[in-house]
Parts: sequence; structure tokens; C-alpha cells
Amino acid sequence: MDDALPKAYDPHLVEEKWYDFWERKGFFHADPLSGKTPYSIVMPPPNVTGVLHMGHALVSTLQDILIRWKRMAGYEALWVPGLDHAGISTQTVVEKDLIAKHGKRRADYSREEFLKYVWQWKESSEERIINQLKKVGCSCDWMRKRFTMDKEASLAVRTLFKKLFDQGLIYRGDYLVNWDPVTETALADDEVEYEEKETKLWHFNYPLEDGSGHLTIATTRPETMLGDVAVAVSPKDERYKQLVGKHVILPIVGRKLPIVADTYVDPTFGTGVVKITPAHDPNDWELGKRHDLPLINLLNTNGTLNENGLEYEGLSMEEARRHVVKKMEELGHLAKIEPYTHRVGVSYRSKAVIEPFLSKQWFVRMEPFKEKLIDAVKSGKVKLIPKNWEHTYFHWIENLRDWCISRQLWWGHRIPVWTHTSGKVICFEGEGKPPEVVKDPEGWSQDPDVLDTWFSSALWPFSTLGWPHQTNELKAFYPNSVLVTGHDILFFWVARMILMGEYAMGEVPFPETSLQGLIFGKSYWRENKEGGITYVSHEEEGPGIHSKWEKMSKSKGNVIDPVEIINAYGADAMRMALASSATHSPQIDLDRRRFEEFKNFTNKVWNGSRFVLMNLTLTTSDLMEGLKALELDDEWILLTLNQTIKEMDTHLTGYHFDRAAMSSYTFFWDKFCAYYVEMAKPTLFGKRGASKTKQKVLTIVLLAAIRLMHPIAPFVTEEIFHLLKEKFPGLIEADVDPLINDAITALLSPACAVAPYPKECSLPFSDNVSETFALVQNIVTSIRNVRAEMQLPPSTSTDVLIEGETALLEKHQEIITSLVKIKNLHFNPKEMPSGFTSSISVQGFKIVIPLPESLQEKEKERLAKEKEKLEKQIASLKSRLSNPQFVEKA
Repeated sequence: MDDALPKAYDPHLVEEKWYDFWERKGFFHADPLSGKTPYSIVMPPPNVTGVLHMGHALVSTLQDILIRWKRMAGYEALWVPGLDHAGISTQTVVEKDLIAKHGKRRADYSREEFLKYVWQWKESSEERIINQLKKVGCSCDWMRKRFTMDKEASLAVRTLFKKLFDQGLIYRGDYLVNWDPVTETALADDEVEYEEKETKLWHFNYPLEDGSGHLTIATTRPETMLGDVAVAVSPKDERYKQLVGKHVILPIVGRKLPIVADTYVDPTFGTGVVKITPAHDPNDWELGKRHDLPLINLLNTNGTLNENGLEYEGLSMEEARRHVVKKMEELGHLAKIEPYTHRVGVSYRSKAVIEPFLSKQWFVRMEPFKEKLIDAVKSGKVKLIPKNWEHTYFHWIENLRDWCISRQLWWGHRIPVWTHTSGKVICFEGEGKPPEVVKDPEGWSQDPDVLDTWFSSALWPFSTLGWPHQTNELKAFYPNSVLVTGHDILFFWVARMILMGEYAMGEVPFPETSLQGLIFGKSYWRENKEGGITYVSHEEEGPGIHSKWEKMSKSKGNVIDPVEIINAYGADAMRMALASSATHSPQIDLDRRRFEEFKNFTNKVWNGSRFVLMNLTLTTSDLMEGLKALELDDEWILLTLNQTIKEMDTHLTGYHFDRAAMSSYTFFWDKFCAYYVEMAKPTLFGKRGASKTKQKVLTIVLLAAIRLMHPIAPFVTEEIFHLLKEKFPGLIEADVDPLINDAITALLSPACAVAPYPKECSLPFSDNVSETFALVQNIVTSIRNVRAEMQLPPSTSTDVLIEGETALLEKHQEIITSLVKIKNLHFNPKEMPSGFTSSISVQGFKIVIPLPESLQEKEKERLAKEKEKLEKQIASLKSRLSNPQFVEKA
């Protein structure tokens, strides 16, 4: 026995060693010309804004499970890693960093100077993120690492932009966009989040031009009345029919506004009269186009009022609102104010309230793509997993507006369009300036805006493989095999990849998309004196502390840092915890205790393996002799292994990562360790032949188990694999029997990471193996339950007597005695013992267990308490049944 193996598993001694080994050996590098069946995944690129969060750790773990599984199964498995430049986020973070360190804002630098700082930030952030991904265990092809603004990606972006531009699918025009006044840029519709907010509904009187009265309008945005150009009523509203075509006077401004009729107006809402501000409301914008109304923009890019705000110029919208309401009240035009709750759009980045803003932007026409986007999912070319996301997807596609792709930023892909003062426009896909501009630069300027980050991300499945060049990687690995990502970017990213994949490549980018839930952490809080809540640490205890599951946030103190978890519990424990939580539910409640649970499991894997390793005396030649004289427990564990292999394949094929994790957990802990290893112990030091067979089965099963678990827990399994491999020096290929052949092939592999994944193996097993073992298990479990109920110490052995057709049990009595502390096992004794005993019936067998007299009084007390409890329950039920009302309701 080798006592050198430590009793506890220490992941810190293992993880870095094996990751470096895998990288050195080039196991993660895929060869597009190998001839193997290709399998590919492109990593949803983390933003270069900072560090990995638990959501990244989740999807990275799940992708790595698939890649490692397919690599071991003989596929040419490629996992392309990369990072996203994340335009708005990165520019904002870098600007804050410059303010903190140098006291300067972006405006204090030239565009080129500022971008130098951003590139420096990118380099340091990229290195940190890659190291964190490696710490998680991600087996990416690092030689093919990509960045959404590297040279190849930029060429792909410019090429596709020009193709869309030349076909009239990209255009520039005045449009009402979602404007973020903090970052001072336009946002696409799906970059706007909505929150319920309590506000007010103000009712104002607009005097009729002829002095005959007034119309009362209701609005939640009094400040925008300064940009009103009309009021509208429903054409079916009899109250106002005679006023259509007449005018009202806009208070404060004095502007004459026409009264128009439009079906958009709901006559039952408010007074049935609506103020129309086309430059500051999307519905008013559409109505304004129908009635050829003018546009009056009130806003500067920073959200303050411009010169059209008159005396309120320079005020924020909030400040202007207060002044306008006060002025309307002074003029006698404020009719009433009432509380009102409605949905308000906020920026997904800055959380600023979104302002509808009239500006010149670049757009992708979406109408030509809608049918293909719907068909891609409806026809099954792209499967959304779980399927219930399809309804949401279709609803979103059917209501698509043109995609605003320009952003008023410096960091990002500069829009490749040059405009001359004469009005001539050039779209150029090459690097640098178009030849015409180089030849005669006078009067030419490039569009200052950059592209929406999601534009370049939409090309990710094929731009990472070398497109627009026809590379070997593109031919072999496009379409990708699957996309694993969070459901929150189904529209931001997934739909747009489908769009661009079909447009550029003529086929969808992946056949399946596994959509994962968002991770929620448990936050703890107590009520404060002001009636609000104060968040506290999860370690704080005491009265008045409440908890709830919430989206992770630093301010709520419920963020779980994956690197901290790895340092505390090990990467395998974190990966197992995350995989076991990936249920396809929209929300994953991640309890910190799960990491402790799976740390215990990795320790169990280590200790179970350690026992086998320390008791293996097989020589290499012994192993190559083949299996002989298998017993019931041997056949049972091999059959159970077969079943687990089948389960794992089914679960991983269906992206049921939680079930795969728990199948491997259950097999190793509950089947292999709890039963087979215990049953093997008496034999290991018995007859040489029997011991050799047991050791071979232990070797076969352990070797298969660690390969099954390797995709989920790669580090501990790699360590065990090499310790097992060292036991059989000089091993060569041989044709012995299917199980030994598989073990030999695996042990000849240079690493568990590239060893063959286990396959089901059919062997001539005895009849009714599962049923016979189930009977033995039931007998063992029943005896264990009696011992526990009687509170017999584990060290105390007892006699056990069994009556019935016991021939089968007699044949396998060694299994029973190996699993339960038994002094003597008697079958069909002539006399049953007198005195204090416990008797149970199991599947037609009577089992009697003599017990120490000292336990008799305790058992009487226990039974008396049980009797009292049951009598109370009976009395309660009788009382209910005697109540007519209860009987009637029942």
C-alpha cells in the first residue's frame, strides 16, 4: 500500500500543474484537416471592462463540458475563445479611470490620445480575463484567440457593412432614437430596459384659437409641451368632431397648433385629447409623418434643453418639468394632477432615463430579414433550448423596427463611410482611407460615429474562423455545433447572429442554442429607521435580518466571485456546483452551500480513488489476462456503469447539464463507493484469483468513472488518471476482452483529457443481475434501518436470522456481511431466539435481529411516544370527521 497519497484532496497542488501540462501538449488545438468529425463552439466573448463574473463562469463551464466530452469522444473539437470590445461599457470605464487617476475627461484628449488609453486598458484586462478562464479550466484553442476589434474582425465588419450598404440594406436618416443622455449615444430598442415608476399625470388646458373654450390634455411629460406641434383626437369621438381642422394656442410658447384626427388616439384615455410632440415620442413621430407635421427638437445631447426650450434653456428635463408646471399653474392652465404609474425606459448600461431623441443615425433595414429570422426557428434549422423561448423570440421578431447601428462613441468600429462636401459618399471595406480620398483628401471626412457593439458580435460565428477569407477553419467548423449562452441576450446577440449568418454565409450559424438562466444570489437585509432597507453581509446574523434571491449586485452584497470560490473550494467544486444548477430555468438561485457540497464530493472522489490505488497489487501482465469468474457485485457495478454511460450521453446530448452532473455524482458516491468498494474489501485480501478479479473490476470502473466525470471535473480526474496510469508500466495494446481493451486504450492515452470517453459495453452477464442485487440491497437497507432505529453503535455487531426461500441469499451472503456489521448470519434456523428481538418482513423473507437487553427499556419508551403521537393524530381526525362543516367541505 502506498501511504504517500495525501488523505485530503488539495486542488491548489493539482490545478495549475495539469492546466500547464494540457497547454504544453497542445491538447486544445484543433486541426481542420484531421479528417475527424468537426465539433465547434465560439465563446460568447466577455467584455474587456473588468473581470469574469459568475454568469461567465457558468456558460464557460458548460461549453467546456461539451468540448471536453466531444474531444474525448473522438471529434475534432474546436473552442474559439475571444473578448468583446464592449463600446459603451469600456469607454465609460476608461473615462472614469482617467478622471480618478489624472482628473481629466475624454473631452480633454484628442480621439487618438484617448483611444491609446483604451487599448492599454484592453491589454491589461484581456490578460486578467484569460488567466481567469484558464483558472476555471476552459480548454480553449488559445492559438485562435480573437478580439472583436482585431485586424481580422475589423476586416469582416467592414466587408459586411459594405455588402449591406451596397444592397441598400444600410441607410442613414433622421430618426427618433433611444438616447442615453449620460453616455450621449443612441441605443437599439433591445438595449432599453423598462421599469415601473410612480409619477403623476398632469392635465393642462390648451385654449382654442377662437376663444370659445379649451381642450384639456393629459401628459406625464409636461416639459415636452414646449415642442408640441399639434393636438390629436379620435375620428370616432363625437365630442371633438366639429373641432378637427381648427387650432389651439400652446400656452407659454404662444404657438398655434392644429387639431388633427387620428385613429392612434384612444378616446377612453384621459380626456381623449393628446398633445403631439413628434421629436420626443415614438408614437407621435409616426402620427407626425402621417399628418406631415413639423419637428421641434428640445434637447441637447446631454439631456438639457436647447434654445427651443426658450427661457428654460440649459435646464435638465426634471428641472424644466418643475418650471413648466409652475408656469402653467400661474397662467391658470393647470386643470388637475393625479398619481400615475407607468413603464419608463432606462439605459441598460448607465441606467439613465431614455429620451426619445431626433438625430441622424445609421440603420439596418429589418423588414427584408424578418421572414428568414422567423423561418430559421419555425423550420427547426435553429432549435431554441428550452423550446418555450420560441414564443418570445417570434413576438420580438414580428415587432422589429429598423436596427439603429450607429453610436456616438470613440471606442469601436468606425463607420467605414466617407462624405465629401459636394455630397458624394464612399463606403470602403479596406484598411485606412479609400484611394480616392488619399488621392485628393480635400473636402472628405469619415463619419465620426462607431458601430453598435452587437454588429461586430453578430459576425462572431464566422469572423472568428477567418471570414471573409475562405479558410480551412471556416470550411471545417462553420456552422458551429451549438451556442451556449444566457437567455438575456437572445435578441441582443442570438437573433442577430442568425440574421448575419444566413445573410453572409447562406446558412444558420448553429443548429442549436442552449439558453441558460440568469444567476441570482441571496441578499440579506434589515429594515432601517427611514422605512427602507439596508443590505448586510451574508455572514451577519441576528433578529430582524431577512433574505431574498436577487440578481447579483455589489450594492446588495450578493455577488459571488468565481475566483474567490475557486481559491476556497477548487475549480472542480465550482464547476460541479454550476453544472448541477444549470436546469434551463430562467433563474438560477445559487446557494453558497453548493460549493461546500461539491468540495466534499471532490474529496470523496479523491478518497474513493485513493483506496483503490492503495490496494492495487495487480501487475501489468495481470491486467492483460482478462476478466474471469465475475460475481454478482462485479456484474452489478458493470451493468450500473453501462447505465450511467448511457445516461451521461443522453443528458449531455440534450444539454441537461444538471442531470449529467448528478448522474456522475450518484454513480461515484452512491454506487461505486457506498456499495461496490465496501463489497470489494473482504475479497481484496482473500484468494489470489478472486482478489485479482476484484482489482481488475475496480480498475475498470474507476478508470471509466473518472473519464465520465472529466468534462465536468477535469482537474481531480486528471490527477487520479495519472496515478492509475503509473500502476501499469510497460502496458501495450492487446485484444483481451471489451472491458480490458477499453481500459488498456485509456491507460495508453497521454492524458485523461484526450482518453476515449467510455462507451456502453455488452457482456454475457448472468440472468436477473439487477433484480438479484436489488433484493440484496433491500435486505441490507432493512437491517441498517433497524440498527439505526435501535440506535445500535456502528461498532456493535449482531446476529441476523433470515427465514424463507434463502438459496439465492445464501449464495451472496458475503455481500450482505460486507455491507452490514453482522456477527453471524443464519438462514432458516431450527429455532428462533427468545428475548428482545426486532422482526421485519422484506420481499417474502422474515428477518429477525436479536438485540441487547439494555436497549429494551429505550425501545419501550420510543414505542410509547410513538403510540401517544398516533393516538393524538387519531383523536384529531375523529374530531374533524364529527364536524358536519368539515365533512361537507371534504
